[in-house]
Amino acid sequence: MTTNHTASGLINAAGALMAALSAHADLPVPRLTSEQVVSAERDASGDLVLVWGLCFGFHGDTALSDFEQWRQALGVDPTAVDHDSTGPHAWLSAATTYAGVPLTLTGYYTLALRAPDVDHGVRVGEGGGAR
Repeated sequence: MTTNHTASGLINAAGALMAALSAHADLPVPRLTSEQVVSAERDASGDLVLVWGLCFGFHGDTALSDFEQWRQALGVDPTAVDHDSTGPHAWLSAATTYAGVPLTLTGYYTLALRAPDVDHGVRVGEGGGAR
């Protein structure tokens, strides 16, 4: 696998980041990270090429709303959104390409957990026992 281990490898990701933030300056601020992802490219020897991509993460009470605003703004098809969870933690994610750079949106949230409604069907004085 081929990878660029210098800061120059981030130039395309940085350009895509500036383009996305400039084009959508009124949208909620995402938590930004960049990571290397496998691209569809191959080098001269046929090996896969790693490129720097962007990750926009959304957390807190507005995470799902923020995720949805960015999803719409970037034109990501709703059917391309994945949902996953582990325990009480869940997230929506969608991958796209923006300005030639892989970009992943992820909205994190906590599942609402509540005790089940239980009706034992026994009322005071109806239990059939001693009164």
